[in-house]
Amino acid sequence: MHTYFMQLNLAEKKSVVQMIKTFLQRSKQETEHVTLEEYNKDIDEAMAEVARGESYSHEEVVKMSKNW
Repeated sequence: MHTYFMQLNLAEKKSVVQMIKTFLQRSKQETEHVTLEEYNKDIDEAMAEVARGESYSHEEVVKMSKNW
């Protein structure tokens, strides 16, 4: 990776470094733990969405995925 990185111009190097920082920040956010209250709230919200019909069946998702 170092060999390829050294072949980039300054603007490209800055872009790559910023991209890596973004990935690392997202990774850090994804590994942060939520409280039990936040977890339960997320579950309650998801269940309410399903109750309102705001969800897709497995068959619907399979059909939609064929157009991706």
